[in-house]
Amino acid sequence: MSATPEVLFVCVHNAGRSQMAAALLHHRSQGRVRVRSAGSAPAETINPAVLVVMEELGLDLSQEFPKKLTTDAVEAADVVITMGCGDACPVFPGKRYLDWELDDPAGRPVDEVRRIRDDIDHRVQSLLAEIATGN
Repeated sequence: MSATPEVLFVCVHNAGRSQMAAALLHHRSQGRVRVRSAGSAPAETINPAVLVVMEELGLDLSQEFPKKLTTDAVEAADVVITMGCGDACPVFPGKRYLDWELDDPAGRPVDEVRRIRDDIDHRVQSLLAEIATGN
């Protein structure tokens, strides 16, 4: 892994799960990890409920936007975490891939999106502990 590890979070629309994961890892790592997120079929905007539950933690995603998954983003990453993008995510040798099975927050009320956020936050903290120890 490079001196500053890079993690890429990928979901279908890059409007919910991957955006929350990227913001949480960026916040928790305090710059020790490069973080990107992308979607195999990006939405137009970030899910409004996601904006609400992230603001509750003091994380403002209002300037973020869904981004298209690129081969370059995958090649640059040390760890690629997929969240329901299926076969749309390219696989390259030498990368660490994790698949996080998470509910899609699309169309869900804030209470359910908050639960998904908390699940992601727990996983992000575990991932950060692994990265910090070099595992």
